[in-house]
Amino acid sequence: MAGHSKFKNIMHRKGAQDKKRSAMFSKLSREITVAAKMGLPDPEMNPRLRLAVNAAKAQSMPKDNIQRAIDKASMAGGEDYEEIRYEGYGPGGVALIVEALTDNRNRTATNVRTAFSKNGGNLGASGAVSHGFERLGLIEYPAGAGDEEKVLEAAIEAGADDVESSADGHTIWTGMDGLHEVAKALEGVLGEAESVKLAWRPNLTVNVSEGDAATLIKLIDVLDDDDDVQTVWGNYEISDEIMEKLG
Repeated sequence: MAGHSKFKNIMHRKGAQDKKRSAMFSKLSREITVAAKMGLPDPEMNPRLRLAVNAAKAQSMPKDNIQRAIDKASMAGGEDYEEIRYEGYGPGGVALIVEALTDNRNRTATNVRTAFSKNGGNLGASGAVSHGFERLGLIEYPAGAGDEEKVLEAAIEAGADDVESSADGHTIWTGMDGLHEVAKALEGVLGEAESVKLAWRPNLTVNVSEGDAATLIKLIDVLDDDDDVQTVWGNYEISDEIMEKLG
């Protein structure tokens, strides 16, 4: 399991899906509101908002919720969120990037620092690990979208840079600037994507041992459960064998 998967398999095994879904909708709503506040409240005229709305739709977020989040951006006295990125190391020397949207910088910094220190990690300074990652566009499709050859052909035609296919699905990488155009072209061939977003892709990955994997998963779970944390990226690889043991 690679670092960009956000531990989807683990989430499915853990149960408590309603709670997870509610938390996910809350994070998606926050991103939509921030995107709408930073630009025009029209997804067609605001690329960041378009990505946020597409991500929400991919997770079956109701249209009313999406519209409410957009409307919230223009409300007087609404929350004012700040984007913050934290960087650090987890168990086994794994590099982690934590993206947050917060209305209280001190609270978020304390929570993130505590999560790292209590779960075998160390929070670093800004830039501590991001030099080992590339900022790219990420498009994800389920395995049912097509076989490896069909997806690869569609991705090349759409102008994507790289494709990774496995039994779990297809991961398509593209440049930041071309993300929307590539996603739109792919949609015409493969249907609507499971997710379209900006991502941090590691230049090199670290294979995590069984001993470190359990602690790493706990660290990422704690971070992911924090309301202010939007996404956690890492350069880890956890083998299927170890995942089965931790099951």
